[in-house]
Amino acid sequence: MQKRIVVIGGGPGGYVAAIRGAQLGAKVTLIERHKIGGTCLNYGCIPTKTLYKNAELLHTLKHIEDFGIKVDHYSIDVDKIQSRKDEVVHTLVSGIEQVVKANGVEIIDGSASFIDAKTLKVVKADGETIEVSGDDIIIATGSTSAVPPFEGVNLPGVVTSKELLEFKSIPEKLVIIGGGVISMEFAGIFAALGSEVSVVIRSDKFLREVDSEITKRFGAMLKKKGIELNKSVENMKIIQTESGLKVTGDNKKGPVEFPADTVLLSTGRVPVYKDLNLDAAGVEVTKKGIAVDHHTFKTNVDNVYAIGDVNGIIMLAHAASHQGIAAVESIMGIEHKGNHDAIPNCIFVFPEIAGVGITEDEANEKGIEIKKSKFMFGANGKALSIGEPDGFIKVISDMNDVVLGVHIMGPHASDLIAEGTLAVANRMTVDQIANTVHAHPTLAESFAEATLGLRGEAIHMAPPKVKK
Repeated sequence: MQKRIVVIGGGPGGYVAAIRGAQLGAKVTLIERHKIGGTCLNYGCIPTKTLYKNAELLHTLKHIEDFGIKVDHYSIDVDKIQSRKDEVVHTLVSGIEQVVKANGVEIIDGSASFIDAKTLKVVKADGETIEVSGDDIIIATGSTSAVPPFEGVNLPGVVTSKELLEFKSIPEKLVIIGGGVISMEFAGIFAALGSEVSVVIRSDKFLREVDSEITKRFGAMLKKKGIELNKSVENMKIIQTESGLKVTGDNKKGPVEFPADTVLLSTGRVPVYKDLNLDAAGVEVTKKGIAVDHHTFKTNVDNVYAIGDVNGIIMLAHAASHQGIAAVESIMGIEHKGNHDAIPNCIFVFPEIAGVGITEDEANEKGIEIKKSKFMFGANGKALSIGEPDGFIKVISDMNDVVLGVHIMGPHASDLIAEGTLAVANRMTVDQIANTVHAHPTLAESFAEATLGLRGEAIHMAPPKVKK
């Protein structure tokens, strides 16, 4: 008998699960209440990376004379920036809709909630209410921006990332509350566009998931890029003044204030599941999100699965996609062999940051004995040729030369991390990487050199000093 799978949510977790289910012969229904592609395609990854390209071009223009090119004048056309961003999003979303339909997946525009573990009530976009049932149900409803509980968050000009993406003019002064990935990406984009950017965080750390050796170097670069990083600010509130907005608070030295035209609230994201009536299905929830097994992503209810941001394990689009594949393969009786621990994280700032696997900080906290090696991009021919010598690749291994973590700050880090992910996911050794020929001149040579450095065998790096 043909399995019937119902997927709630059409983001990068949901639509991938739907397609994979159809490939394996299931009858699949995908329920989406807004737009296929979810936050990632419509209000997150794709539009921000489109704006990142604008910022990248402006970043290049600032030192274009280094390449023997002189530009006397340029201007920024916000309407054109927005139309290009919208065109990119539309192209991708419409393309994915076509692929989903081409695989025979039924798409229902509407909002779903549980009647029981195998039945959903769906209120369609046209107001009609129907019931949809399935042998298995996959929850892929994603997350939404967390709004901090302090005064002034509802004032005009105080926005989340979704609203800021639709900017009609470039704010003269932008204050960003929060020190995570979204905060830093928007800080880089708007600083390049010409905004005076202040990032304000409660703790003394930012980009917490990143190896601290990288954040230390990156933090030192921020001021040169027009970004003011303000740490350990407590008792924050936003107030309206005659000239605009102001974020106030206290740091170790006393009261502080940050004037702004626009304030971006970027203090994390929270899973979306409250309208699903999970109690009717008996699905358990924790503080992080819907509780699941970390391999099949099954909930405590035998035929209900939860993938992506809604389970709170790791809020990344590519993680959601692979969790969706794992869930569907489990439903269809296939042993899933994916590695859900080796999840790369890419941050589109200047220079780019990417990482996978264990950081040096985590190794120290867990008492894991490691070896580490860095190779600086300043010693790489391709990096020098393209005028981007800042940063390094750091490789961490165990004492048997098995690669445990790769951390990069530098040009095209988001592309280079793929080889690092392959190494970490498959527990590759220094020998396996060293014996693989890396093309010249490429940035990827830096990964090979950093890996060889674990044994003191890097060719284009001075050997470590021997302690006497």
